[in-house]
Order: sequence, then structure tokens, then C-alpha cells
Amino acid sequence: MSTAIRKRPAEGQEPRVHGGKKPRYAFGSISDYKKLEVLGDGTYGEVFKARDRRTGKKVAVKWVRGNGAGGHGPPDIRAITREAGCLAACRGHESIIEILDVATDTKTGDVFLVMELVADGRTLRESLWRPVSEEGTRVMMEQLLDAAAGVPYEECCVGTLIYTSPEQLEGNRYYGQAVDMWALGCIMAEMLTGGTLFVAETEEELPAEMYKLRDQITSTGKLDLEFLEELSEAGHEVLTGLLAFNPDERMTAAEALEHRWFSKPKAAEHPGFVSLMS
Repeated sequence: MSTAIRKRPAEGQEPRVHGGKKPRYAFGSISDYKKLEVLGDGTYGEVFKARDRRTGKKVAVKWVRGNGAGGHGPPDIRAITREAGCLAACRGHESIIEILDVATDTKTGDVFLVMELVADGRTLRESLWRPVSEEGTRVMMEQLLDAAAGVPYEECCVGTLIYTSPEQLEGNRYYGQAVDMWALGCIMAEMLTGGTLFVAETEEELPAEMYKLRDQITSTGKLDLEFLEELSEAGHEVLTGLLAFNPDERMTAAEALEHRWFSKPKAAEHPGFVSLMS
């Protein structure tokens, strides 16, 4: 796997992480970017829009918080370089965001992933507050699956609770494509219904909802959810294929993209949908 983008620090600058140790990789400086506005905020980091002071170009910057108590400890350099390396390995893929730089704050040791700014307008998350048409869902799912098909994998333990796969809940800590396919199945259902597939707030609550879904698919061959009555048979096949409980039976990204559901006209013929790049 490719590693983080190598870039010489500014003259006279010796970027360090917490503890005063020199990093294994040469990082740029976050002072080269002017923060404009916050685009998203989560448990492990913040994404904000910024302007490259050297070129004037607008970029998206992911601030990776420290992994200590309250997010104020030293950043997990291994996890950061893994993410940066994954993005670098996928550079050039039309459905995956491009990484431009890896920068640090020499005073705090915080690390920042600098990426292309794709959507200044509506994002996928902002599209999910109401049901999306089957055609719109097909356009967006094709891009998401195409991106997933091009991502290199290695073992890591990350994820969002409502998109956590059954095997992860059962203690399997291996993170492969099947885990992402389950998550994309959840997202597909979310697009079509306008609401999350699972509403559990804890890992203890989630299995019961998953078993209910499994029993429903097993007995009827489809999901019985509001707004899915009009979903085509082919659409149901993709959805249930992605939500197969057994990861060995779960549809892969390549298999999904070859499915007849995606034999319809492509995104370029359906204006009005934002191009998803990540």
C-alpha cells in the first residue's frame, strides 16, 4: 500500500508529534491553510473548508483529534498514515476523493489530511433526510460501489454503530469489503426510505433489530419497509444481497455493479444529482 504523501517541511521547520519525537513521515504545515468554515464534526475529528494560502485553492481539511481522554491525547499516527496511504493508493479514481497533503500543527502535534473540496453544495448526508427515488438511489449507489470496489483493505477496527455488520457485533474484528457492503446496504435502505435502517443506540440493542431484519428477508425475500413498496424486483435483489447476514454470501461490490439493476442509464443522463466522490 502506498504511504502518505511525502512533502518537505518549510525551511527551518522540524515538525514533531506529541512527546517531541520526529515523525516517520515528512508532513506539511497546517499554517499553509486558512480555515474558512466547518463542514462536519464527529467523535474522532472535524472536517472544515480551508483556503491554501499559497495557491488560493479551496480544499477540505480533516482534523484528526488526539485519541486520548476527551480527544486531547496524541493522534494515532498509524491510523492516520493508513488512511492517507489508502487515499493515495486510490488516487485518480473518479469516485474517491483525492488526497493533496498531510499537514501538522507543530505546536499541538495535531495532524490534518488535506483533500480536494468536492461538493460546495448538497452532500449525500444532506440527501438522506427524505426518501430518494429509485433512479436517484441507483445513480448514487453505483458511485459508492464503484469506490468500494477500488479500495485496498487491511485489518482495522473502525465503524459507525448503525452501519456495523453482524459479524463485527459477534466479535470478528477483521475489516474487509464485506463489512463495507453491509454498510452500503444500510445506506441504500436509508436513501430509499429517508430514515436509518436501525435506530439502536447501543451495541446491546442492535442485534435484536438485525435478527428481525434477517427473519423478514428469509421469510419474504425482501424488506418490508415504508417507501420500498415501489422498489423494483432488481432493486430488492441488490438490497437484500448487500444485507446478507452471512458475509460469505454477501454481494461484493463487483457483483453488485454487474447486476441488472445497474443496466439503466448512468448518472450523466440524470441531471440534478450531486456527483459523489467519496
